[in-house]
Amino acid sequence: MKNLYIKIVLLVIISTLSVQCKSMDTTNQDNIAPDDIIEAVSKGQISTVKTLLDKGANANQKGKDSKPLLLIATEKKDLAMAKLLIQYGANVNQQDNILDSPFLYAGALGYTELVKLYLDHGADFKIFNRYNGTALIPACERGHVETVRLLANTKGFPIDHINRLGWTALLEAIILGDGTQKYVDIVQILLDANSDKNIADNEGVTPLQHARKKGFNKIVTLLEAKSSIKQ
Repeated sequence: MKNLYIKIVLLVIISTLSVQCKSMDTTNQDNIAPDDIIEAVSKGQISTVKTLLDKGANANQKGKDSKPLLLIATEKKDLAMAKLLIQYGANVNQQDNILDSPFLYAGALGYTELVKLYLDHGADFKIFNRYNGTALIPACERGHVETVRLLANTKGFPIDHINRLGWTALLEAIILGDGTQKYVDIVQILLDANSDKNIADNEGVTPLQHARKKGFNKIVTLLEAKSSIKQ
């Protein structure tokens, strides 16, 4: 009888402790306001962010304009913060109201280290920006040579994807570029990665024709050297 009594007491104690632990966990989560982690990420407060994540904050929390935490960190070019958020499950493809994602934004801004990080953590090449473009196309437009090199040589990347304007990355580099050396380098990288130089825009104008019209002689030379059709 005595042993039975002891067992009952022990069961009551264990049950009480279990309820208290669950209550503490719930309290921790309930005490985390979404704005707390948004502010901490925005300010680069990595220790605070880690503490909040350890307490149950959502690594995929969205702020103003549905901007994900990882996109906020990307805008700040905060590699350490990005790595931390990914460690806690942040999605590199999560988009905001204007269809920016951490991966797409990093490509457009030429943040090569972040692009590499996101490539290593599930970057989806079938998710596009508001222009129905890839991370590569705006990188070409803005002259981000090393980002272009990384993406163009990534296995499976859609190097000849056509955006809403009817342009490939190669067309964008020529149409919106200024023909300076960084754009020459970008065209060379794209050609070396087997970008199709014969894909024309919606008006039927090819990259070579655009380059000739703009007087980009070095780019013309590159395109003519590998040209498979007479233009």
